[in-house]
Amino acid sequence: MQLWSNSFADGHQIPGAFAFCVIDPAHHVKLSSNHNPHFAWRDAPAKTASFVVVCRDGDVPSKPDDVNQEGREVPSTLPRVDFYHWLLVDIPSSLTSIAAGSFSDTVTPRGKSGPLAPHGTRQGINDYTAWFAGDNDMRGDYFGYDGPCPPWNDEILHHYVFTLYALDVAKCGVSGTFKGADVLAAIRGHVLGQAALTGIYSLNPAVK
Repeated sequence: MQLWSNSFADGHQIPGAFAFCVIDPAHHVKLSSNHNPHFAWRDAPAKTASFVVVCRDGDVPSKPDDVNQEGREVPSTLPRVDFYHWLLVDIPSSLTSIAAGSFSDTVTPRGKSGPLAPHGTRQGINDYTAWFAGDNDMRGDYFGYDGPCPPWNDEILHHYVFTLYALDVAKCGVSGTFKGADVLAAIRGHVLGQAALTGIYSLNPAVK
C-alpha cells in the first residue's frame, strides 16, 4: 500500500498552512490556517473494508515545567510522550484520497464538532482537548484534525506521523467520544496493511 501527500513530502517540513500555529517574531507564535493536509493512497489489500488515519507526534515533552516559558528551553534530554492530532475512522474502502482542508480549514476555539464527519466517517478527540482543559477561552472537545503547535522553546524538531491503516471491517470498533488509545486498541487484529508519512515541524527559530 502506498500513501503520499501533495501538501508535504515524507521526512520534510509541514507548511504553516497545515499547522495550528506558526512563528510570530513579535509574540513567538500566532494561530495559523490549520488545514488538514492532502493525502492519497493506492494498492490497498484486496479485502479492505475501511481505512483509518491516525496522526501522532511522539516528541511532546513529558513535563510542562519549561514549556513556552521565557528565558527557558525544553531540553532535548527530556523524555517524550505521544500527542494525537487526528483520529479519522470508517473511511470507506472506495475512497482513495482526502482533499486538503476538507476536514479542517481553521482553528476553532473550544474545538470542532464531532464525531460525525464527511464521507460517513467519524473523528475522535485529539489531545488539544486535554491541553486546553484549564483555559476558559479554549477548553472543549477538539474533534478531528488540529495541526502542529509544538513549544516555541523546544530544542528538538517534532515528527508528525500520519499512518493509514487498511482494515478488514467496515466500522472501527469505537463509540462515543474516542481517543487515540481507543482506536489503536480497536483496530488490533483487523489491520490488513498500513503506510505512513512523516512531517517535521518546529516553532523554535533556532531549530533546523
